[in-house]
Amino acid sequence: MRLDKLPAAQAERYATLECPDFATTPWAAGPPLARRRVAIVSSAGLVVRGERPFRGREADYRVIPGATPPDQLLCSHISINFDRTGFQEDWNVIFPLDRLRELAAEGAIGSVAATHYSFMGATDPREMEGAAREVATRLRQDNVDAVLLPPV
Repeated sequence: MRLDKLPAAQAERYATLECPDFATTPWAAGPPLARRRVAIVSSAGLVVRGERPFRGREADYRVIPGATPPDQLLCSHISINFDRTGFQEDWNVIFPLDRLRELAAEGAIGSVAATHYSFMGATDPREMEGAAREVATRLRQDNVDAVLLPPV
């Protein structure tokens, strides 16, 4: 959504939001993509069917096992600006697990992680820092050295 397409008050609110400034700027080097293990980290409020959906701007995350079938992944994102149509047609629009598997089969990436993660978008990043650190630890434990952040 472009600011000029929003109601004036909402556009002004978004345009004046403070962008947090973190003390460090991480940078990581690593092996070529063909040797990297890749995970998906989504901001679409995804949950596995039967698990607790996101409510509002929760700063925690949900775990999505790589074996989750498409019909068991739900989108609990609650924004009037969020169109779920593409996700309903093809989960790869916001959770491109099938595409990652194809890339791994072709040798373009080394492997696909066993577990993926989802956060609720539009949450204050400062509130998410603890959960993000937990996910980073879990990713390291799964030997993940590359993350795909699908735009939502």
